[in-house]
Formats: sequence, structure tokens, C-alpha cells
Amino acid sequence: MKIGIIGAGIAGLATAVRLAAQGHEVEVFEANSYPGGKLSAFEQAGYRFDAGPSLFTMPGYVEELFRIAQVPIEGRFAYVKVPITCRYFWNDGTQLTAWSDARRFAAEAERVLGVPAQRVLDYLALSEKKYRLAGHIFLEKSLHRLDTWLNASVLKALSFLPGFDLFRSMHQVNERWFEHPKLAQLFDRYATYNGSNPYKAPGMLTIIPHFEHNLGVYYPEGGMHSITQAVFDLAQQLGVRFHFGQRVEEILTERGRVTGLRTAAGEHRFDAAVSNMDVYYTYKRLMPGAKAPERILRQPKSTSALIFYWGIRQTFPQLDLHNIFFSDRYQEEFEALEQGEIIDDPTVYINITSKYTPTDAPAGCENWFVMINAPSHRGQDWQSLVARVREAVIAKLRAHLGVDLRPLIATEAILSPPEIEAKTSSHLGALYGYSSNTQMAAFLRHANFSRRIRGLYFCGGSVHPGGGIPLCLLSAKITSELIGQPTHS
Repeated sequence: MKIGIIGAGIAGLATAVRLAAQGHEVEVFEANSYPGGKLSAFEQAGYRFDAGPSLFTMPGYVEELFRIAQVPIEGRFAYVKVPITCRYFWNDGTQLTAWSDARRFAAEAERVLGVPAQRVLDYLALSEKKYRLAGHIFLEKSLHRLDTWLNASVLKALSFLPGFDLFRSMHQVNERWFEHPKLAQLFDRYATYNGSNPYKAPGMLTIIPHFEHNLGVYYPEGGMHSITQAVFDLAQQLGVRFHFGQRVEEILTERGRVTGLRTAAGEHRFDAAVSNMDVYYTYKRLMPGAKAPERILRQPKSTSALIFYWGIRQTFPQLDLHNIFFSDRYQEEFEALEQGEIIDDPTVYINITSKYTPTDAPAGCENWFVMINAPSHRGQDWQSLVARVREAVIAKLRAHLGVDLRPLIATEAILSPPEIEAKTSSHLGALYGYSSNTQMAAFLRHANFSRRIRGLYFCGGSVHPGGGIPLCLLSAKITSELIGQPTHS
């Protein structure tokens, strides 16, 4: 088959690799001049920054692309496991190092917070069990096909149904399990991995810590953008054709079936199309005449992000690759986000890749990716909001680090939700499409295929199974498997 893909985000790139490996003729159309979507990078004043996702887990999903393409990964993509998952800081001076070794992390939690180490290990074991029983069903298969549910693994998962905590919030599970507010807060934060509120998101999301604490956190050599570059190069090697700077203007259909794509350069005929574009804009911009699934498109959006890229003229040995400075008003922080606001004591995340790639910053300096959870774009006065939050972040970090950052900021770039929407066509700047703040959220995500238009498929963070690099790579797997077997070798 001849297949057109809309968007060269990581899900679009991975889908292209998988389909080309199946023997299909694949072309990718990207409005931007570069591949990767949110998973891109830039340089400024001698500092290199990964622009988007900063956490790398489940590297096997990248390795699988090379395996199915029958191309050696050696010399093309490499990564290392980091010894520290994250360093945590609280306003009262408490600091905790989350070691990548689960037992060492549990011992640290006992030493710092007084929570028995075995309690932490039991929690992580349960997180693994939940993933083992349900993760492969909910994350690696289409939830919208009957054959997904007609197998023994589903029956086994159903036998453990009460253990999935579907009817308790993530916070209720963590609060009851640990009986310590700081450790509950540490594990609550994993709701933000898909832009959700831990006080509303179902307890099922407690499977997420398994990815970090049991399977590990990794760093791709050369930074996160090397993931994009490796998959892009692989796709090209398999013969995928890329059209950069060509925005798709319409998905062409006849008699309920995809016939091609239209760009400013003309019409391009295809047997099938895969949209890696936000599902909202896929319908509203590319198929304005088609009946849209309004119930799905009206769901509450995930959170977004406000990011400050700072070149810092100093090194901070107390910081690592991943660092989190918690708010004392965590529940209020999420309530404010749902109202379109950011509180004055937000939780701050700092990623510093120069800890692992020294050339990402000049000697004696560091490249800081400073991210604050932000609401989706709803017409807020972002200029004043960004200025206020910037001052709050600088004040918060001064209290923790004992240094005024203002004279240390050698260069700065800022990314806010309106700019995220403009650069990546993410509706309202939401990073993960829709939130997972209800028990049925997983089932209300758009399927990876269209029930109304034959030959139309979807991948990426706004459809099943969700946002983040691992889930986007899984959406590519689901979509390519739905499209079918190779037509030729």
C-alpha cells in the first residue's frame, strides 16, 4: 500500500518505520522544517537545549524499531542508565535522592522520611503487578476492537480488578499506602506524566512508578533529540520520503474512504493515511465536512507547560539530571491549573543535560530546562502570567539554593502554551491531548482508527494510549498493526 503520514512527531516517525518495514510505500508530510515535533532541540548563545520531553524510559521501544527494520542499532543510538532517578526538594529543607536502584531508594525514603523501606518496595512490587496484568492490554492493544478483549490475559486481569484501584484517586491510594504526606506527594506527581490531577486521576495510574523505579531511567547519548534523529535516519534508510515545510490542508476521501492528502503543492494519492496531528485539529482543519466525534473532542484537556530555558553561568553540584522542587500547596496547585491559573508557589522541575553531556553548556556553566505545570491556553494574559511565574520561580530557587539566579542567566528562551499550540498544533497547547481525570478516560481517548472513514488511522499523544515518548511509540505499534500485513517484501 501507499500510505501518507501527517506529522513527523516521534509517533509519526515510528509509524513510518514500522510501515516501511512491513513493505509499504510511505511518505510523511510535516509543516515544520524539522522532524520530531515536541521532541526537538535548539542552540542559543553556546548552550544546547532539548526543547520538549526530558525523561527517557522504556528504551526497548526504540530498540524494537531497529529490530523490526533489521538494521543494527550500534553506532546509531546509545543510552546509559542513570544512577539517580530524581532529586527532590521540599520548602522545609527536606531533600531526598531517588536512587535508580529500588532498594537503595527505599532505604533513602526510610532514612529521610521514616517510612519503612519494605513499605516502599511492596508499593513498587504492586505497581509492577498492575502493569504486568493490565499494562499490555491497556497500552499495547487497541481498546476499540473486540479481539483485544477475547483472550485469557483479560480474564486474568479481571480477577485482580479490585487491586487496580479504579474507584479511588491516585492520591487516595498513595496517602493510604504511605501515611506520609511527602512520600505520597512524590508518588502523586506521576499523574503529571499524562497531564492529569492526582486528586482526580484513577488509582490505576499508580502503575507509572514501575517504569522509573523498577525498569529504570535512562539518558540518550547526545540528549533527548538523539531519539528523534535516530528514528528519522532509520526511516530514511528504509526509503520513507519526507516533505518538510508542507502543511497538509485536507484529507481527501471518496465514498467513505481515504484517497489522498492535499497540500499547497497539490493532491497526493494514497491508499491510507495516518494522522500524527492532534486529533482535534485533524477533524476541525483537515476534515471540516466530516462528522466529528464531538463527545471525545469536548473532553477536558490535559495540562500544558511553561518552560524557561536558561543558560546558567555556574555549576550546581547539589543538582542532578532530574530535579523537583515541590510546592507546599500541591492540591491547590492542581485546583488552580483546572481554573486556568498558576499559584505563586508552583512545583518546579529542572532538567540539566550538561550533567551528562558537558558540551551542552560552556565550561563552568549549565543548561537549565525549567518547567512548571501550566493550564492549557484559554485566552489568559500570558505575558503578565509568565512574568509573575518567572519571579516566583527565581524566588523559590533562591530559597533552596541560596543564590540569586538573575545575574547568572546568560541566555533565556521561553515556551508557553500558546507557543506550544502554534509550533506543534496541539489543541490549546495541551501537552497530552486529554486528561485522565476519570475512571473511563482511557476508553474515551480516540481510537487509532476511524470507524467512519476506511483507511484513516491515528497515532500520537492525543489518541490511544496517550502522551509521552513510550506511549507515542506504542501508538505507532498499535496503528501499524491495525493497518495490516506487508503487501510485498
